[in-house]
Amino acid sequence: MNPFLEKPMKLEDAIVDWKTLAGCPYDKETVDPYTRLRVILMNGTEFESVWMGHQFSRHCPNNDLRRELAMIRRIEQQQQKRIAGLKPADESILEHTIGYEMLAVDLTSALAATEPDCYVKQALDFALLEDFDHLYRYADLLEGERHTDPAKLVGKHIEMMPGRPTVSEYRHPFDDIRRPINAGADLLTKLHVGIITAAEQQTMNYYMNIGGFYDTEAGRRLYSEIAMIEEQHVSHYGCLKDPCMTWLEGLLMHEYTECYLYWSCFQTECDSRIKKLWEELFCQEVAHLHKAAELLRKYEGKDWQQVIPGGEFPVLLDMVPSKDYVRKVLKDTVRLTSDREDYRCITDTPDNADFFRYQKKVNRDLCEVQSHRIIEDYIARHGKDYRYQEKAHPIKALDDRTCDNTQVGRCKKESCGCK
Repeated sequence: MNPFLEKPMKLEDAIVDWKTLAGCPYDKETVDPYTRLRVILMNGTEFESVWMGHQFSRHCPNNDLRRELAMIRRIEQQQQKRIAGLKPADESILEHTIGYEMLAVDLTSALAATEPDCYVKQALDFALLEDFDHLYRYADLLEGERHTDPAKLVGKHIEMMPGRPTVSEYRHPFDDIRRPINAGADLLTKLHVGIITAAEQQTMNYYMNIGGFYDTEAGRRLYSEIAMIEEQHVSHYGCLKDPCMTWLEGLLMHEYTECYLYWSCFQTECDSRIKKLWEELFCQEVAHLHKAAELLRKYEGKDWQQVIPGGEFPVLLDMVPSKDYVRKVLKDTVRLTSDREDYRCITDTPDNADFFRYQKKVNRDLCEVQSHRIIEDYIARHGKDYRYQEKAHPIKALDDRTCDNTQVGRCKKESCGCK
């Protein structure tokens, strides 16, 4: 599929009325877990597009170009509302959060498994283990407070057990900065960097905004804490993007990425009603892409081929269970931390590293680290933590269900105890 070769619709023909905008939510009891993930992914993708459009407009002195951007952005806003409306009102904040973290794990795994750039793949694998741990901690909160089985919510497609412990994830801001890709990067790499940045940004925004509405103090504090990690992840991934692209080149790449994702969703969706929506929105994005190419040619004198040679979609995105992939990454890299643009095992990290200074500041009292307390409180009530685990944990230190480990990936020497 090459969206540049498709005949675009007229932009104004994409505008819909209020009834169409309202849409019809999925049934949370029967929805396929990967349909829920696609809804979250495309909601975040549209948010990224809208936000980029506003930033572009605020840095653009030409009102004729601003009007063109406003037209595209208005339709993107309608697309986002139609997607957001697919979430049912009876799906709670925490249930929806489980979907966010499942998306983070299976999306990151899918991207990493096909990523041709070793440095970008390493960045994906590194953050993967942190989102995997977040899923485990939110799952314990869900089962502990609501008595809802998280494994049923995800269709048992993903395991729920410790990753790199959240308490070990807090790094100095200097250590979240990465080396960017450049214009010569593989097209798949460019797509992956844009997709994961948008997805993590949506997660960060969701936790920043929704945490204050949660109805227990334990939950409020957990959202606040993990939202800080999502800030780190957005820096981590956002730095990978090519900083030398012009605004119009960036607009073209954003629209191409949306076309790619909607086409991937259309090809992999199992819900016939939502599949039709993905197809409809793909057709709208083709029109946005052609408009972006027109603007690039008009204002910068460049053809779209100079930014996206060929235009043919690379291998499509297909999110599937990633249990084996996650287990391998856990086994190989759970004790890694970040050292400026690179990574090193915690045991090889100098004692005077920024990582240890920052840890002493934010984790001054482990009893106040909510991601740790959630598990310890659950264990105190039930004798062991909540997990959905199909076999022994690949890391022996994380296999004990009667205490929450706070040393893996954080302490140079791990004692026999968990804390």
